[in-house]
Amino acid sequence: MDLVLAVLWMLATLLDVFDCHGVYAPPTVRIVHSGQACNIEEERFTERVYTIREGEILELTCLVTGHPRPQIRWTKTAGSASDRFQDSSVFNETLRITKIQRHQGGRYYCKAENGLGSPAIKSIRVDVYYLDDPIVTVHQSIGEAKEQFYYERTVFLRCVANSNPPVRYSWRRGREILSQGSDKGVEIYEPFFTQGETKILKLKNLRPQDYANYSCIASVRNVCGIPDKMVLFRLTNKTASPLIKLLVEDPIVVNPGETVTLVCITSGGEPPPTLTWVRSTDVLPDKSVLHEGTLTLPAVTSEDAGVYSCVANNNVGNPAKKSTTVIVRALKKGRFWITPDPYHNDDNIQIGREVKISCQVEATPPEELAFSWLKNGRPLRSSERMVITQTDPDVSPGTTNLDIIDLKFTDFGTYTCMASLKGGGIPDISIDVNISSTTVPPNLTIPRGKSPLVTREGDTVELQCLVSGKPKPIILWSRADKEVPMPDGSMQMESYDGILRIVNVSREMTGSYRCQTSQYNGFNVKPREAIVELIVQYPPTVEPVFTEIRQGLGRNIVMNCKVLRAYPSRVLTYEWRLGNKLLDYGQINSQLYTKHVINNLTREGYGVYNCSIMNEAGIGRCSFLVSGKAYAPEFYYDTYNPLWLDRPRYYVYNLQWTQMNPSAVDQIVAYRLGFKQISHQRWWEQEIPVNHVIQKEELLQYNLSELIRPETYEVRLTPITRLGEGDSTIRIIKYSGVRRLPAPINPHLREFICSFEEAPICSFSQDKTDNFDWLKQSAATRDTKYTPNTGPNADRTGSRDGFFMYIEASRPRKPGEKARLVSPIFNVAPKNPYGTSSSTYCFSFYYHMYGKHIGALNVYLKLKGQTTSGNPVWSIRGNQGQHWRQASMNIQPSTSFQVIFEGVRGEGIEGDIAIDDVSIVEGECMKDNPPPKNLKSSSPPSVRTHIWQLPVTLVVALLTNRR
Repeated sequence: MDLVLAVLWMLATLLDVFDCHGVYAPPTVRIVHSGQACNIEEERFTERVYTIREGEILELTCLVTGHPRPQIRWTKTAGSASDRFQDSSVFNETLRITKIQRHQGGRYYCKAENGLGSPAIKSIRVDVYYLDDPIVTVHQSIGEAKEQFYYERTVFLRCVANSNPPVRYSWRRGREILSQGSDKGVEIYEPFFTQGETKILKLKNLRPQDYANYSCIASVRNVCGIPDKMVLFRLTNKTASPLIKLLVEDPIVVNPGETVTLVCITSGGEPPPTLTWVRSTDVLPDKSVLHEGTLTLPAVTSEDAGVYSCVANNNVGNPAKKSTTVIVRALKKGRFWITPDPYHNDDNIQIGREVKISCQVEATPPEELAFSWLKNGRPLRSSERMVITQTDPDVSPGTTNLDIIDLKFTDFGTYTCMASLKGGGIPDISIDVNISSTTVPPNLTIPRGKSPLVTREGDTVELQCLVSGKPKPIILWSRADKEVPMPDGSMQMESYDGILRIVNVSREMTGSYRCQTSQYNGFNVKPREAIVELIVQYPPTVEPVFTEIRQGLGRNIVMNCKVLRAYPSRVLTYEWRLGNKLLDYGQINSQLYTKHVINNLTREGYGVYNCSIMNEAGIGRCSFLVSGKAYAPEFYYDTYNPLWLDRPRYYVYNLQWTQMNPSAVDQIVAYRLGFKQISHQRWWEQEIPVNHVIQKEELLQYNLSELIRPETYEVRLTPITRLGEGDSTIRIIKYSGVRRLPAPINPHLREFICSFEEAPICSFSQDKTDNFDWLKQSAATRDTKYTPNTGPNADRTGSRDGFFMYIEASRPRKPGEKARLVSPIFNVAPKNPYGTSSSTYCFSFYYHMYGKHIGALNVYLKLKGQTTSGNPVWSIRGNQGQHWRQASMNIQPSTSFQVIFEGVRGEGIEGDIAIDDVSIVEGECMKDNPPPKNLKSSSPPSVRTHIWQLPVTLVVALLTNRR
């Protein structure tokens, strides 16, 4: 039968290198996992829940089908409203989080799309399990019973632990387990409002025996291997809540640059409290120095000011807290304004009228602020005609006024406002205000030619308002549209010289800008204002910026370049060029686009076409690359790739692909095929002729022969037309006909095949309770120097480079010791929404047991929920000869299950046992048709059967039945 298969396969290959079939298909997707899952559950409506321990590796892989190969994107719905998947979207098959945290739980979505039909979307819910250390807090209540002559004291021990899943608590007094009703003086309950997050131990009418060590044990019942956690609290007759003292003043007023030391000590509390310092508005300054209860702030600045609190906590009662305020003394921002006689609505200063000079500063602390006035450098005292007011209740704090009643010519001069802090140490602020006949109110004008102001995008521009008058006030700039912010994002900007400078001006800054006088440093009168118009020119924005057009010879091409926006847009001109050759030019019409037409494309018509559209501000350019290059081929990843193993050291790989847009360019006459071993630099190349017109969706194929087992190869495929080579596509092929399953679970098991060639050994794991481990090895690297008469000298296919799993019986192994290899968890597809599965699977593997000291090989089937693996479903003992033998059996698991291989060491060192090619396939075993000896593995039937046509279909069908 093997000969018949080989002949059929060779005939199919020789009849035609190429086979065609419509293979374009929309995507399908499913999610598998690897990493370190605790459990996978299938909830109702096929919702999948993946349980993982916090800190472990989350690895989800999106397995897709469809052609062209779908693009994959991972996204996540938030576990909480504030979590927005900080890793953003992941655009590859595997999503990996090395140390998953609790906030990263939630629903993860895999979306696959290839432009055909609707995108395929699958999701999986990730539940992160954790258990924090429990915390015990103690509270007590003391109440007097009026009818009796004693005090009753009740103590509450509250135990809290954050966890997922919900935690269970147990209490112990010493070694005694406490439970509800076990002691009349003890009551155990959960407060309703905590929803099971808290467990309270109530000691009623405290007795001498209640003074003891209490343990709270928090448990999630070893879910995900999370061990129980315990906290101990010792209750004595001295147990008391914390008391503290602050050895500092409140507030603490210091000058900048000084060092502040805050000292906090405990004055009570059992057990001894721990002391911490916090800041009310922010974290502690980086320069803070903490030593036990002492906080030191060196070289303080104004930013270090605030309320500092010492907190003492010993988990008894409420934490004790005491605070002090640190005030850093400062004087800043001195301003003045002049108010003419308000009773006569004056805008200027007149002899015989009233004038008020106001002075304002910001002071910390404000109560230390002191003002004094000078006239022409001499102290000025308050009088009937010169009234000094230290604080004006009508304006903000830190303001002083000097009212001059019945202004006289002799009152002209320089008035100085002096601001100081009473404690000293801070430089005074002095503000000079000149009152004379030349002191006049301000006036605003726009310089000639400065409005409208025309500039280009990206330039630096200065908007200017000229202000006259004495003194000159601060100028306030804002947008005329009050809702539009200034270039720096604020609503208003100050200028002392009347100039607003904008760097790197953009088109969004076009508009009207208002400049107006401020009362500060000038007259307190109705503001003067003016408007400056800013016009920002920018070059045309066009589309498309770049487009590639692929066409065959003799065809027509139309290229359009469209103007989206431009300023000015009144006069727009265009030029079409091919390289440096001018093709066309003119003025853009009212429809704001221009086009260029190529009739009957020739070889000389290939190249880069540039359409330049110009205005006064610059150029916008559309580029079109006209090419006759063929598009890249698209490798068909989803198909079954049969391996023709005609010789032990070589294999043949069936490469399959479709051609993207084959009719867009001239006919493809050949493909250039290049391939090389991954570990080498040299490429081998050959041409594959094409003798027909390739159709869209046509599946092309070619056999790569003489590939060395089990080497991995890089393959490059390039289409060729009469105009030259097109775009290349590269893929990696590996020696394996098996679908890579990077996950430790096969959802809805259909077929699982493992030849142990891949690094993760198909997600098998070592049993941590056994005596030693199974080893992955090949005959080429296995050392048989000391035990030449035991173990295999090749893998199951006869290759010395192929891998298998085996147990090493040499020292220090002892007779009877066991090594157990545990498979991933397999889910069984339910037959109906409410029933359990009773599917039959063919479980098969190869074993090698050669040596005079061979022990035993046992195989167990462990179902979900079982704590032990029970009795073996298959077992064999003793020397079976220098041969690989096959074992197969039908299994009918009713729920998720695992397979366990147990190797038992015999009486001596010549007792190595090996296994290879493990498979679990839906359906009963076919006793009359065992798998071909030279085929290690195969791909899923669901992938391999929808591609081939006769005669290849016949070959695949035969191969399938043989499996």
